[in-house]
Amino acid sequence: MPHLSDLIRRYTALKTADLEWLHALVSDWQLLADLSFADLVLWVRLRDDSGWVAVSQMRPTTGPTAFQDDLVETFLSDGMAGMLRPGASTRAQAAAKRALIDRAWTEGRICREGDPDWSGGVPVREETVPVRRDGHLIAVIQRSTNLSSARTPSRLELTYLQSASDLAQMIAEGDFPFSDQGPLMVRSPRVGDGLLRLDQEGRVVYASPNALSAYRRLGLTADLVGGYLSRTTLDLASTADARDESLPWTAAGRVPQESEVEARGSSIQLRSIPLVIGGTRIGALVMVRDVTELRRRERELMTKDATIREIHHRVKNNLQTVAALLRLQGRRIQVPEGRAALDEAERRVGSIAIVHEMLSHTPDEIVDFDDIADRVIEMAAEVSSTSDTVVPRRCGHFGLLSALTATPLSMVLTELVQNAIEHGLRHGPGHIEVRVVREDAGRDEPDRAGRLLIEVADDGGGLPDDFDIDSNDSLGLQIVRTLIVGELGGHLEIKPQESGGTKVAIDLPVEHPQP
Repeated sequence: MPHLSDLIRRYTALKTADLEWLHALVSDWQLLADLSFADLVLWVRLRDDSGWVAVSQMRPTTGPTAFQDDLVETFLSDGMAGMLRPGASTRAQAAAKRALIDRAWTEGRICREGDPDWSGGVPVREETVPVRRDGHLIAVIQRSTNLSSARTPSRLELTYLQSASDLAQMIAEGDFPFSDQGPLMVRSPRVGDGLLRLDQEGRVVYASPNALSAYRRLGLTADLVGGYLSRTTLDLASTADARDESLPWTAAGRVPQESEVEARGSSIQLRSIPLVIGGTRIGALVMVRDVTELRRRERELMTKDATIREIHHRVKNNLQTVAALLRLQGRRIQVPEGRAALDEAERRVGSIAIVHEMLSHTPDEIVDFDDIADRVIEMAAEVSSTSDTVVPRRCGHFGLLSALTATPLSMVLTELVQNAIEHGLRHGPGHIEVRVVREDAGRDEPDRAGRLLIEVADDGGGLPDDFDIDSNDSLGLQIVRTLIVGELGGHLEIKPQESGGTKVAIDLPVEHPQP
């Protein structure tokens, strides 16, 4: 389905500020749909002012939908036969719908059809709500209520409908969404989680069963209705922990924000929505959600993350101990070949230890590999007796990599830089470059893996004339080939550089980890 921004830029002349306002509205209009028991469709004027295009749609979670089909990117325009989509309205139905939208736009007020529309086989009551920003109209919301399950409304339903009417009026006056609203949590309370209606003074005039149950879990024994919600909430809040400073304002319904209250082992999330009609605050809606189980799981995850980080820290310490033992053992061996073998083992263990050290400082199994690469390159350069004349450097960025990729890749870099120093530059000074190009898959290509292109190049003596990567039996090259091709699923190529020296090219598939 096309994105809201794309549709508005493609078909309308709305400004960036208008687009941002509509984004804020659409991000929060599930609230209006649920309170209204109605479908919402957002219509904006076409660029040539010949009609309307639907740019967003929302169905209610509290009642049956009025539209089985998606209406986004459909038109009500001069010369068009109604909505241009299979199964859409007829010309007459489209004309009636456009007339109601035009009326809300022209008169700048909420409009309603006199009789339900039965053209779709079920009765649907249509309303249109103008969307205002900074005193001028920018869109119209079509609110369609499926009346097939209509019955005598309960107190809950009457409160929902009255609250929806107030919100719709705020949209028409340009007071909703809130421009100064604080940051919302990842999962804000919804209407069905629990709803409280407050009067102008902050007293509870209605509490849904779910909201009342949430407060009972906090320890409330008295009646919630009739009391001041802010005072009640503060009395229940645990005093052992630091209290959310925004809690009194949220519970009083005076500011549009979210807070949490914790008591008796239960955690309740509150979201307040002040109701302002004609510039006067008439009350507020406070939505309530029991997040006790969610917070318990978060604490468990934090404990597990801390445990994992401690494990990485201990693994790093153990690997450094092993490297130190190898170094001590190497000093006692008089045979040059044996000492060289232990030195190589020490460096390989050290490269893995660097990865675990980085993982011990992050809550995720994700590391910034640029820092690891720099340390591995520097460590590998220190092994040669001519290291003071060898200049290694990195060009480009690896970025964030998962631990499953970082550990073998650190060993690969260690082997390649070490080989370049010991073989390519064994006869004199030179330069080593680790060149990196990362190509991440785009957002519209979720099934395509990104690529990590790495080149380790030196300006040394080059490859022997009889060099063959497949038949070469050096341990370092075998390790590189096994890790790149076998473990990481990449491609490895070693060839001479045109300007002299050797170039090792690696092509790896890599996913972009989510930090």
